[in-house]
Amino acid sequence: MAADGSSEPVPVPTDLGTGWVDTHCHLATDVAEADRELERAREGGVVWVVCVGTDLASSRLAVELAERHDDVRATVGLHPHEASSLGEQWPELRDLAERPEVAAIGECGFDLHYTHSTFEEQEAAFRAQVELANHLDRPLVIHTREAWEHTFRVLAEVGVPARTVFHCFTGGEHEAARVLEVGGLVSFSGIVTFKNADDVRAAAAMTPADRVLVETDAPFLAPVPYRGRANEPMLVGVVGAAVAAASGRELVDVREATRANAERVFA
Repeated sequence: MAADGSSEPVPVPTDLGTGWVDTHCHLATDVAEADRELERAREGGVVWVVCVGTDLASSRLAVELAERHDDVRATVGLHPHEASSLGEQWPELRDLAERPEVAAIGECGFDLHYTHSTFEEQEAAFRAQVELANHLDRPLVIHTREAWEHTFRVLAEVGVPARTVFHCFTGGEHEAARVLEVGGLVSFSGIVTFKNADDVRAAAAMTPADRVLVETDAPFLAPVPYRGRANEPMLVGVVGAAVAAASGRELVDVREATRANAERVFA
């Protein structure tokens, strides 16, 4: 059953072309269901995905799925909600990050909307992961919510990894300009389709084509017109279409640019 209570499955979009990359998703914890999600994504024109770790268990799963599927790349990270587990989980997370299937470190950063971990715990976990990304020369995937100043402060103090992605971007033009200034990439999620997200669309319009990524953040934040249902990687092209509309670019140009950017960052 769909998340909105409908028994009708979400149709696989087949009119957005082939070549999309979902640079941030959380595949099902049931491996068989994750396999089905990936098959639907392939039918929808998705050529590969980045499965993101948020703690030790999900990072292990991401690596397992990357081992099983050539079109899955894994990240290893500790989400700010889980930052209080740094002392317990960090030794194994650090070792896991060196596996060849791991394409990036994160998602990590600050989330001050919820304080499941204290500010001090969040900063300690973020610093550790920025340092690890720099040490391993891996991309960094950042989660920042209501914490722009703290995020940029830590990056300035520790050093910005050469490939840094601000995932599920929720800022406006000012925040996008700061991301670009530090050399980061701006990753747009289904939020770019939401009615009240004019500031996010303005950010998409000003971000150069070689600094844009698209993602689903599945199973969260399904794009319009699928809101209320569980999100899936197969819908990343819907996000791409919204970015194209906001930026005045052709859909095919956004698809090709975001795929090339993803390859450059996560290859």
